[in-house]
Amino acid sequence: MPIGKTPSRRTGGRVRSQDAQDAVLAAAIELVEESGYQAVTIEGIAARADVAKSTIYRWWKSKPALVMDAYRTAVEQRMPEPDTGTVAGDLTAFAAALYGVSAHPVRVRTLRGLMAEAQLDPAFAEPFQEWVESRRAVVLTLLARGVERGELPATADLDAATDQFFGLFWYRLLVGHQPLDPAQAPGHVAQLLRGLGVPHGERS
Repeated sequence: MPIGKTPSRRTGGRVRSQDAQDAVLAAAIELVEESGYQAVTIEGIAARADVAKSTIYRWWKSKPALVMDAYRTAVEQRMPEPDTGTVAGDLTAFAAALYGVSAHPVRVRTLRGLMAEAQLDPAFAEPFQEWVESRRAVVLTLLARGVERGELPATADLDAATDQFFGLFWYRLLVGHQPLDPAQAPGHVAQLLRGLGVPHGERS
């Protein structure tokens, strides 16, 4: 079942563990987006998902672990790894999808809240960082494919390029001084690729 839609309340019978896990993940996303991370409780998630609190603790050790697992699952569904055949195409598709969050004010507010929470709560910082690394890994994969295909120089600093890619996104998301417009994705990617030695950011 897609994240973001809680299944109807169950009236009996044995429910598969995967169904229950999906319900918990969906409930966690719904509640965080509705009320913010601080207001969410394991009890509230259990009630929304119609499962026992003890069931949740069998699968997740804490609220931070559950919330970020839910967010990771949701984002992976909303933004699958692109494979267009070129590094420019891949990065542009990923950036356009990333910037697309701007069309969903609730998701923007949620991302800002999660980032703030990660700075203030050490227990939340670790699962948040794991989620960030999972998203960085996607871009690193896209760039590495570009190197393998000869589109990018073997000496390119892929870690720095990945930070630059996400840096623009997070800065605009958090500061709000400029819009996050999917239509700007091709230009931003071309600029990034020029910095990596691709003339004019052209596609191969």
